[in-house]
Amino acid sequence: MTNREDQVKALANEMRIEVLRVLDEPMRHFGEQESANPSETGVCVQLIAAHFNVSQPTMSRHIDLLKRANFIVTKRQQKWTYCSRNEQALYDYANWLKQSLNIKEP
Repeated sequence: MTNREDQVKALANEMRIEVLRVLDEPMRHFGEQESANPSETGVCVQLIAAHFNVSQPTMSRHIDLLKRANFIVTKRQQKWTYCSRNEQALYDYANWLKQSLNIKEP
């Protein structure tokens, strides 16, 4: 079951929104990742943290909330955690928001 409160919280922070933006084009932003193909496996949390110039624990907290919101999925390989966007969850949330607020085309 989707927790809308977690989803709203996840998108209430500009850094988390930006994480979702850069994960939309993983090869463009993280093409230097050598441990795995960013488009296929996802992007390592450490590279995401470095991209935003924050510590790995700080980024992990952001990733945890995005994961609870179901906006990203994580995959563990050896000692690394890789992140990818959950396109279906993002699409469903956008539709839910549009319907909930009765947003109409201008």
